[in-house]
Amino acid sequence: MLDDYFRQYALLLILLGVATAMPIGLLLASRVAQTFGLRPYRPSPVKQETYECGVETVGGQWRHFNFRYYRYALLFLVFDVETVFIYPWAVHFKQLGLFALVEMFVFLGILALGWAYAWRKRALEWG
Repeated sequence: MLDDYFRQYALLLILLGVATAMPIGLLLASRVAQTFGLRPYRPSPVKQETYECGVETVGGQWRHFNFRYYRYALLFLVFDVETVFIYPWAVHFKQLGLFALVEMFVFLGILALGWAYAWRKRALEWG
């Protein structure tokens, strides 16, 4: 029993070692390829410019970003994660019974309260 316990941790350590060694090895291989001239390295001012979705940036690189975009992103994540929680429930709906139905309505009620709060605080308005 104890042997199986340590075997599981050994597998975890092997996975951790591979997950660490792979990116480090690839970065070292890239550096070696550059040293031997197998990988091109031709920096230029155009390549060093800040690039954003194919459009030249307007203003400096350290421009302040509007917090509203973060707020929309966080609200999207909250509602998106809630959808991920609803999906398994919907798949096994017939097997779960009445208790799970009531629990889902409580869950959706809490979600609706959060949505109503965001609506009331005008967090969902773009302007």
